[in-house]
Amino acid sequence: MKVVVAIDSLKGSLTSLEAGNAIKDGIQNASSDTEVIVRPLADGGEGTVEALTLGMNGRSEKVVVTGPIGKPVECIYGIIEETKTAIIEMAGAAGITLVPEQERDPMKTTTYGVGEVIKDAIRKGCRHFIIGIGGSATNDGGVGMLQALGYGFLDENGSQIAFGAKGLKDLAAITKEQVLKELDECSFRIACDVTNPLCGDKGCSVVYGPQKGATPAMILQMDGWLSDYADLAKETYPKADPAHEGAGAAGGMGFAFLTFTNAKLEPGIDIILEETRLEDHIKDADIVITGEGRLDGQTVMGKAPIGVARIAKKYNKPVLAFAGCVTEDAVLCNQAGIDAFFPIVRGAVTIQEAMESENAKKNMAASVEQVFRLIRMWIKNRIRKAESYEDHGKCLPCRKEL
Repeated sequence: MKVVVAIDSLKGSLTSLEAGNAIKDGIQNASSDTEVIVRPLADGGEGTVEALTLGMNGRSEKVVVTGPIGKPVECIYGIIEETKTAIIEMAGAAGITLVPEQERDPMKTTTYGVGEVIKDAIRKGCRHFIIGIGGSATNDGGVGMLQALGYGFLDENGSQIAFGAKGLKDLAAITKEQVLKELDECSFRIACDVTNPLCGDKGCSVVYGPQKGATPAMILQMDGWLSDYADLAKETYPKADPAHEGAGAAGGMGFAFLTFTNAKLEPGIDIILEETRLEDHIKDADIVITGEGRLDGQTVMGKAPIGVARIAKKYNKPVLAFAGCVTEDAVLCNQAGIDAFFPIVRGAVTIQEAMESENAKKNMAASVEQVFRLIRMWIKNRIRKAESYEDHGKCLPCRKEL
């Protein structure tokens, strides 16, 4: 029997590969001769660099860049040497988790470090980029990133505007004379799973501003400044479209990529599945296993486990899912290709205890082991029944599975 495991990270607890290897341990505890293939998985957010770098036989790079509040941070990204492709998570340079809660303020936070990571990758020969833009701490319209790449975002005195959304209030001109010349040779696939426009009631300031520390007064100001920024950009860049789906992603980073670079916004899971060639492994599997930290009604809205299930169902493969916790509305996953799902927590514990890495590994392995003991018993029973029939040749696949 061959089992392919592609599970998303259990955020704050296990990486994709740690969870996958715990599942492998559980399977082999129940059936030591089962072939288990573990593949990294992500949906464009946390874990994207690890999943794609490992899945595409790349290498990791480290670079110190300007963090979201102006302090240096070390950002890890991946390089796929064969295709000159860089794998970057915006959150590694401008993520909200890099900002202490009491210091969260989108008026000040910047995407400058993201541009520095891109520039570092360009200097190392990369011309293709896959960038996940989830988890940002910023609302600067991607201007900080563009400044790092050489664009001029100037005030009336010809000086670069300040970092953060507050700088946009002084924006008077956009120049490109100093832009990194190699940028014209670069293409960007942006993992983006939101459809918000740049401005308005569904724009980034209104919808995501509060979680980044914005007050109602800030939200009104930032929304107006972003609108003015988009109008100014359109004077030089006709393709600038603040209403484009995803333009408001990551505090306007989507708009920046679409307007100033050769970029395409795509669902994160589609990029991951294509680039890691997961389908090649699934097509001849007997069982496919997926999952994530929390399986719920939102899982069916394009998250990683459903992407895996979609591929598996192309080949009529059974799909099992394991998760740190499962909500009542997770039953929607059964309609989206996941045949059965299982929570891994086995007793009454605190959230902190459940998320502790070693506990999560043990719980995952133990839960999976019991499921596969049941599967193995079912296969044995099928063979025993087949042996009682006069013509049991049609059941030979069961023998092979065992």
